[in-house]
Amino acid sequence: MSSRTSAPEDQYTAEPFLPERRTLTGLREAAASCRGCPLHRDATQTVFGAGNAHARVMLVGEQPGDQEDRQGKPFVGPAGKLLDRALAEAGIDPGDAYVTNAVKHFKFTQSEPRKRRIHKAPSLRETAACGPWLAAELAVVEPELIVVLGATAGKALLGSSFRVTEVRGTVLEEEIHGRRERLVPTVHPSSVLRADDREAAYRGLVEDLKVAARVLS
Repeated sequence: MSSRTSAPEDQYTAEPFLPERRTLTGLREAAASCRGCPLHRDATQTVFGAGNAHARVMLVGEQPGDQEDRQGKPFVGPAGKLLDRALAEAGIDPGDAYVTNAVKHFKFTQSEPRKRRIHKAPSLRETAACGPWLAAELAVVEPELIVVLGATAGKALLGSSFRVTEVRGTVLEEEIHGRRERLVPTVHPSSVLRADDREAAYRGLVEDLKVAARVLS
């Protein structure tokens, strides 16, 4: 067997890279060296979750974007700023939340060096490979509620049949990684920025987040 075939990223699982000691600090440090799928090759760095380690609400998005990849922190780009505004308007303090992504490396296309890097959706295989990190975050934080931001996060947590348009703004109860969880799905804030009617899309996001706020009240 060639070394190419046996490379860790070809096994498509982050499991071997998880540390024995499961704290957020330990997980974050270990994730920096993750090679559980090929996405680590082109990304600048791993972008792990951040926020309150004892948060009542965990927000799960798709993957880091361009700014997140450069800064090493989740939700620091335009979509993150919009999300913070929507959370505050819905009655959830962004500083009390824990934010993370289903996939921890930025996947993108680029026509040539120094050109803008264009977001590319991770595959189900890549999302599944990153699943152990998300499971570990859930086990450490133990949130009362998960806000699911968009289709990729929904598929990572609830399976490939998940459709955000069918369940957004509702409260779901499902077993996730061996724990009974309550979830409120909504759209990803980046979809609001791309919407033809941005104001209507933003209002819809806020209304969904108000459902989450009521669960937490």
